[in-house]
This record gives sequence, structure tokens and C-alpha cells, in this order.
Amino acid sequence: MERILISGGGGYIGSRLVPELLRQKYKVTVLDNFMYGQNSLLDCCDNKNFEVIRGDCRDEKILEKAMDGMDIIIPLAAIVGFPAADADTTATISTNLEAIKTILKFRDKKQKILMPNTNSGYGIGQKDKFCTEETPLNPVSLYGRTKCESERNILESGNAISFRLATVFGASNRMRTDLLVNDFVYRAINDSAVVVFGGHATRNYIHILDVVDTFIYGIRNWESMKDNVYNVGLSSANLSKLELCEKIKKHLPKFVYMEAEIGEDPDKRDYLISNAKLENKGWCARRSIDDGIKELIKVYQIIKNNKYGNV
Repeated sequence: MERILISGGGGYIGSRLVPELLRQKYKVTVLDNFMYGQNSLLDCCDNKNFEVIRGDCRDEKILEKAMDGMDIIIPLAAIVGFPAADADTTATISTNLEAIKTILKFRDKKQKILMPNTNSGYGIGQKDKFCTEETPLNPVSLYGRTKCESERNILESGNAISFRLATVFGASNRMRTDLLVNDFVYRAINDSAVVVFGGHATRNYIHILDVVDTFIYGIRNWESMKDNVYNVGLSSANLSKLELCEKIKKHLPKFVYMEAEIGEDPDKRDYLISNAKLENKGWCARRSIDDGIKELIKVYQIIKNNKYGNV
């Protein structure tokens, strides 16, 4: 029974990953400061294989103690997204980068690390050309720069995998309404309209449960996948913002969207992503954008405000 430490395990991804790992009979310890006041892991507390440490991943003493005896480390703790990162640059650097260096400082080389990076590190891609794992990274935000630098440090340390995640969507017990698909569906339901900036900018997307499956797939196929980096996305979902709106409108016909004639989106990301490398390993995403939209329509019958965003 492998022992897994997940920093930031009470966050958006961790709140879906931790229960699934417990169902798969792993021993899971979560280190989290619960900065958003979330109680998303309460259902795990009756599981004898679950432990929780309330603390900050930047505290060296707490982190060193938490890492002791672990087989696998998944550092989810981060200030996520460019608006949140820019709002507190000190916290972003110390959490997204310096805490990773601390993990590497105390880590036993036998301990496996599965790191979630972001494919926003590709920045602005070339027109009609897919970004592969060999494409040079060119992050256009502090968030992207700190994550890419952490990825470099982790891969150089060895016995590690980095997953460059597409923009995640879908429901979580620690919900985020500020992610693009989640946000647009929320606006379609509650405002019936959205003004789109940079409507032709393209991104790749991935359902949160496919992200969960990816981490478990990496653990189970460690020897054939380790010491490498993989794009993780839905290959049928390299969509512009306007194409995403059109998909939402098919489910919510009253939704009106238009592209702004003036102004610009401060988020300059624009790229096509190839997920072939991971798919050639036998993994593939199973949940479509349409599945996610239908799911989110139900979610927003329950959630009626946007307090669940990071910013």
C-alpha cells in the first residue's frame, strides 16, 4: 500500500483526487492550510487510510515531517491562475517555486514526484501549429513562469513526471468558478450573456476527472513514464473562446455572446496542444466538453454565487 503526500490536497483538483486515491486503497496524507475556508475533504475523514495536516507547504519543518516515509509526493499546492498570481507575487513565488525547492531539498531519491504543471507555459503558439512537449516554453505570466521553473527543477532531480494540464473544467467539492469553461457556463446561466475579449484565442481543455485518472495512470505506469513530461488535454477540444461559447449555446439557447470591439484580455495565451505523447502511452481523455457543460448546468442549480473563484 503506497503512501502518498498531497500538498494542497483540499483544493479544486485535490478534492476529487484524494477520494479516488482512497477508493483505490492508497494511503493519503494531505498537507493544506485551507486558505479558502473549504471543507471539501470531510467525507474522507472516516477513512483509516486518510490523514490531514493543517499547515503551510512553505514551512520547512512541517513539510519535512510530512514527507517522511512517503512513497509518492504530489505537490498540488499553488497560487493558481495569472490573476491570483499577480495579486500576490510574493506568495506566488514562495508557494509555486520555493516550496518545490524545499521538497527537493528534503526528498529521498526513491520518492516519486508527480507534478501538475500548466500548458499555459507555451504562451502564444504559432498559428496552425500544435505545441508538443518539445515546443520551447514561453510563459507569458508570473504563474506560468513559476510553474515552468518548478517543472525544470523537478525533472532535473529525477524519478519524476510532469503533467502539463490543459484548462481544467468540471465540478469539485472545492469548486472554482473562475476557470474558463466553468466561468462561461456560470455566466450563461446567471447573466444569459458574456462579452468575449480575444475571441479567437485558442486553448485546450480537460475534465477534472480525466486529470484524476491521469495521476493514477502515471502511478500505475511509473517505470515506462518516469523522467518525462506529458501534455494532458482533450484532443477534440482545442477551441477558441468563441467556439466554446457556441458549444454552450447549444445547451443553453438563450445564451448571447459577442466579441468586444475594443479592449483586450490581459490573458494572452493562444495555442493548439498535441496530447499524442500521452495518448501513445495508452491514456486518453474520456469526458467531452459537452459532458462538462451538462454537468455544470446542474452544478449551478446548487451554486448561485461566485465565492468559489480564486479571485
